[in-house]
Amino acid sequence: MKLNRNVMSGVLLAGVVMAGAQSAMMSMNSNPMVGGMPMMATRNIVQNAVDSADHTTLVAAVKAAGLVDALSGKGPFTVFAPTNAAFSQLPTGAIDNLLKPQNIKELQAVLTYHVVAGSLDYNGIAKAIKAGNGTTKLKTLNGGWLWAMWNGPRNIVLKDEAGNVSAISTYDVKQSNGMIHVIDHVLMPK
Repeated sequence: MKLNRNVMSGVLLAGVVMAGAQSAMMSMNSNPMVGGMPMMATRNIVQNAVDSADHTTLVAAVKAAGLVDALSGKGPFTVFAPTNAAFSQLPTGAIDNLLKPQNIKELQAVLTYHVVAGSLDYNGIAKAIKAGNGTTKLKTLNGGWLWAMWNGPRNIVLKDEAGNVSAISTYDVKQSNGMIHVIDHVLMPK
């Protein structure tokens, strides 16, 4: 069977387009988009968070709490990063109150409650949940605990000390000093 020149060039063009799409997908996987910007694995937690339009409240809180240098440090850290929408679910005035200079210790306690030592990816958390028969405890940098558990066959949720539950919406955002997982609620210590 003879293919005409137009069919052959169409097949070749389709192959080039598919190869380009695969390359773009691999690039997106290595630098996932968060808040409309690619999160670069070569940058640290703070450098990437500053670029995310979905994390402006978190970045403002980290700056107000004086935690920029700590979260820019060597780590590794795992950060469960609440979005702006997550912060907006807090009671009216809660954020403004936490950002006041006289409340810096409370703000630091809330923010460090979202951070765990080490670089925990989805597979690591999932393995710990399986080993814990459906749940695992994660010690946070403020000394409190979070509980990770399944919500469906592949979705991990976190429960805080106040009994609130937050779903992880974006997993495994690799950083030069750890890992970020985007969450949909602010976690609250006791």
